[in-house]
Amino acid sequence: MARPELVPGEVLDGFLVEEKVHRGGMATLWRVSHPDHPQPMLMKVPRFGDSPDPAAIVSFEMEQMILPRLSGIHVPKFIAAGDFSTPQPYIVMERIPGDTLYRRLPDLPLPYDEAVGIGLKIATALDDLHCQNVVHLDVKPSNIMFRPTGEAVLLDYGLSHHDHLPDLMQEEFRLPFGTAPYMAPEQLLGTRNDPRSDLFALGVLLYFFTTGERPFGESETMSGMRRRLWKDPVPPRRLRPDYSPWLQEIVLHCLEVQPAWRYPSARQLAFDLGNPDQVKMTARAEKLKRDGLATVLRRRFNNELMASRSRPDIASHLAQVPIIAVAINLDDANEALNEALRTEAARIAKAVPGARLACVNILKLARLTVDHALNEEGHNKHVGRLAELKNWARTLGLGNESFTVHVIEAFDPANAIIEFASSNLVDHVLIGARENSFRKTVLGSVSAKVAAEAPCSVTVVRPTRRRAGQDGDGRAVAPPV
Repeated sequence: MARPELVPGEVLDGFLVEEKVHRGGMATLWRVSHPDHPQPMLMKVPRFGDSPDPAAIVSFEMEQMILPRLSGIHVPKFIAAGDFSTPQPYIVMERIPGDTLYRRLPDLPLPYDEAVGIGLKIATALDDLHCQNVVHLDVKPSNIMFRPTGEAVLLDYGLSHHDHLPDLMQEEFRLPFGTAPYMAPEQLLGTRNDPRSDLFALGVLLYFFTTGERPFGESETMSGMRRRLWKDPVPPRRLRPDYSPWLQEIVLHCLEVQPAWRYPSARQLAFDLGNPDQVKMTARAEKLKRDGLATVLRRRFNNELMASRSRPDIASHLAQVPIIAVAINLDDANEALNEALRTEAARIAKAVPGARLACVNILKLARLTVDHALNEEGHNKHVGRLAELKNWARTLGLGNESFTVHVIEAFDPANAIIEFASSNLVDHVLIGARENSFRKTVLGSVSAKVAAEAPCSVTVVRPTRRRAGQDGDGRAVAPPV
């Protein structure tokens, strides 16, 4: 027998039901209040007809398990819940002011800058979620809101996967669940624990918001959705001639069939969205038509994606694809220090092949004198340093897709490095320090300040000390007679 629907004025576990906000296919949202909780709140209540949908029940149970374990600005704050042993199951969470991104659909296509900014905020939110061991699996406009301070908030965790919780959706159902236009190919095959599935959905959203068209159409049949296992979308530049190659590179990178061909993490995707001048161009950037029939047929009859293979947990996967910022002082003539920094960067690149190295140099501005953009030879300093950074990175034997170069003009080098690490979600900073830097004005060096204030781990590299009996290059020398 169906449970009677809540009515305004009803009190449930101390929560006063005030107004119906939304009625969806699987749940209803009510505005509620409570004397012990002064903040604005919503109560989510599952909808049950005479024949309750088992998927709706399991989905609600999943959200009840996952949401209390999440924290941070990118998720709605969990407040209370009533489980299925009570007369009325529910979830109470903070009410975020405003509308979901769904309200922007009549405005599509959006200006490129606005769409990229939205994508950057969503990628940042996904990175936060993935770092909490969760894959959302239903990224779409109606599940995204923005706080008044600008941060994206991801809603609705009923279809999500948590690495440390039982996956009831996986255990009890064989058919995939999700929103058809945004589902990644591997989701159609039953994979629910790959964070790159969320990046595919974000790629769909970016394509849709910049072209006004969905990359794979509106089909909701299984046969229609399965075509994305082998058929690529029309390149955005075919639909809009003014579409930037770097943006097409990002979007099509997200929409690759194989998860291994996509961005390895939301963090690296966010980095490219925030640094378009650093996007590494491939053939994807210049495509004006779909892949040819031969390529499509090879994908169609390639069983690699269909094969079952073990996948690492989310934390292990993310640990293999960090962003490492290497702060390089091109003004420093200390070759021993530069070599020590190069050695450490090369070691990390070899140990973690999926790492992205962001090579950073600070072009220090003078506060009291007029700065000159040209060096003594008449060449632009900024451009020259970019070239030096590229040469430095190439000595590590890295492919072009594995590193980026950044020259930042700033008065305060330490603050510039800290800000770069924060705004680009850097996992680790490598920075060099002279042997006497620690003694400078009681930790007054750049490296010491970065180590103390950076929002991530910091490794301070110092030159290898010469042993007795070695010259400056480390070669053995004869003792004096």
